[in-house]
Amino acid sequence: RAPSQPPPDPALLEMLRRFDLSWEYGPCTGITRLQRWERAQELGLSPPGAIRDALLEHRDNP
Repeated sequence: RAPSQPPPDPALLEMLRRFDLSWEYGPCTGITRLQRWERAQELGLSPPGAIRDALLEHRDNP
């Protein structure tokens, strides 16, 4: 059995919530947060690098 992970940091959850609610990076329906971040990057929208880092660190929690 995999060891349980500690709950996510509330500041991290708030940062992800703001990313989710920001229309600046395009629609979020039907794609993961990481896919949305990558699409925004490809379109030159400069999404925060901290979002990508957090998503890669917590891949099991899209």
